[in-house]
Amino acid sequence: MAIEYAQLRAEALHQSARALAAVGQTDLALKKYFEALQLDFTRAVTHYNIGLIYKYRRQWTESFRFNKRAVELAPDDEAANWNLGIAATALCDWKTARAVWHRLGLPIEGGDQPIFADFGWTPVRLNPERDGELVWSRRIDPVRAQLLSIPFPDSGFRFGDVVLHDGAPVGARMLEGAERPVFNVLELNIASGYDTYEVDLQVSAQKDLAAFEEICHELGVEMEDWTTSLRAICKQSSEGHLHDAHSHVPAAQWENRHRLGLACPDEIRARRALARWENPVRSVVQFSLALSAPSPVRTW
Repeated sequence: MAIEYAQLRAEALHQSARALAAVGQTDLALKKYFEALQLDFTRAVTHYNIGLIYKYRRQWTESFRFNKRAVELAPDDEAANWNLGIAATALCDWKTARAVWHRLGLPIEGGDQPIFADFGWTPVRLNPERDGELVWSRRIDPVRAQLLSIPFPDSGFRFGDVVLHDGAPVGARMLEGAERPVFNVLELNIASGYDTYEVDLQVSAQKDLAAFEEICHELGVEMEDWTTSLRAICKQSSEGHLHDAHSHVPAAQWENRHRLGLACPDEIRARRALARWENPVRSVVQFSLALSAPSPVRTW
């Protein structure tokens, strides 16, 4: 009877903690969860929920510990396995991460080396707790992706950054007729060596932008037209299912001023591209460094 009462009491504490976590009172929720574990330490779901709170706090050592215990108690729990894999990746525990992905049936072999595979293109949501800018990326493992768009500078992210993202998709976008899941970014994993520059150009026609894009390609400068790209959309829409047609703002008339983002490792290269492009009928109105790469840059 004493054991049964302890289990019932632990369940009541667990449900109380869930309710507190749902309204953002995570400190109180953790207190209740820990009390539940004192009564019944074998509750896998309680270990998982504690690990979940620590995941969203980016406290990876604690998230790893509680999700690992949840998996030990319930090896087939898919959510606990995913969160263990995320925490292991954040901590660069590649042996554990690889073992988790292999257990989940993903095409990842065992070992202790970082994962650099190709899981295809997917959109990711930067700073999901704020404006939630959507950018395109290439997934290099089940929970990491390298940014292939040039994010707006106030996002704090850069072209080429490798980000750690959540495991559960929230919304989807269409690319070339195929639906691609949207993942929320948890944090920066590896910073790129690319600076972000902001440019205002005076142009008369689309051919002027096409010419600049060709020059940038030749010089190894990434370019994105922020005037026509629509990546910062409302949270409700971004968590739904959008199609290719929503990727750009419909142009009712031609805009002579275009705000562009450039990404490259050094300013000289960006200025060289602008100098080659500018002529008497097209001009650079403004050029500035918007976001610099960190120093030193973490290597692969």
